[in-house]
Amino acid sequence: MHHEVRIAGMGGQGIMLAGQLLAYATVIEDRNVVWFPAYGPETRGGTADCTVIMSTEEIGSPVSSSPHTLIAMNQLLLDKFAPEVRREGLILVNTSLAKAPDYRKDCRIVEIPATDIAAELGNAKAANMVLLGAYVQMVKPVSLDSIEKSMKEALPKRNHSFIPLNVAALMKGAEIAAGMDLG
Repeated sequence: MHHEVRIAGMGGQGIMLAGQLLAYATVIEDRNVVWFPAYGPETRGGTADCTVIMSTEEIGSPVSSSPHTLIAMNQLLLDKFAPEVRREGLILVNTSLAKAPDYRKDCRIVEIPATDIAAELGNAKAANMVLLGAYVQMVKPVSLDSIEKSMKEALPKRNHSFIPLNVAALMKGAEIAAGMDLG
């Protein structure tokens, strides 16, 4: 198993947390992982993306020029990174803040209004967990259980009170993906 995913959005959308959860979950499942964060030049309100490479084999480079999957939280970074996703790849789009690309007919595009769903669950900031849950359900790079176990490691103690909301959003995203006709 070797899977590369890029998670992209704006600062404050939980981009790095989603990547860290995947990284911790991969370690829990005793596989190799690289988490590679990148930030825009802005001090506040800038862009943020991270690449997570998960593999049963050794990972030769932390750089991924054509990931298998893109999780895009907003239009700016969807437009920037969608062209890089490899053919037959997966693009998950937060349609609360972005319109799915119509030019990537060679990829599977999954549209989920993640921010709206997270708001219904109690906090729009959990949109990252909705898309992470959908991704894990569809691709199965790690188990949802490992993601949940990772939350205590990835989140600082002062934010552990958000774990129930994050788990609910994660499971909602997985439920939505499980109910989709992906054929």
